[in-house]
Amino acid sequence: MRVRRYSRRTEDVYVRWVRRYVGFHGRRHPTELAEPEIAAFLSMLAEERSVAAGTQNQALAALLFLYRHVLDTPIAIGRGVVRAKRPKRVPVVMTEEEVWLVLRGLAGSERIAAMLMYGSGSLAALACRIFCDRAAAELRALGRNRIPRIAPCHTNR
Repeated sequence: MRVRRYSRRTEDVYVRWVRRYVGFHGRRHPTELAEPEIAAFLSMLAEERSVAAGTQNQALAALLFLYRHVLDTPIAIGRGVVRAKRPKRVPVVMTEEEVWLVLRGLAGSERIAAMLMYGSGSLAALACRIFCDRAAAELRALGRNRIPRIAPCHTNR
């Protein structure tokens, strides 16, 4: 794997998948196993373990690497594999009325920041960071024993 410039992390993950595969089939050597056993293992991941589609694809990639590059055995995965379902991605979109309802519920600098971010199309992660930084600064200002004091706000900008 290192000759093919796979990362050490990928190597570790592939080794774990091969171990799980061999363990699933009663510790039989992979040369004794073929496509039906691979299909059974991948189907078990989807049906019994309810893994994500990406996880099942990672297991498949590890097994394909094992058979094609380590054991030099051509392997083809047929239609007998139950595939993990990818979740439907539904965008979360608020109507203009809902946005204004939220903005009207804010006050002070939070409202101004939210209106600027909404108007400019800024990312939600930026908004969260700004609000978290402000909340952290307010907590630091309280200090120990709730004695109000001012403390510098650390930022990573």
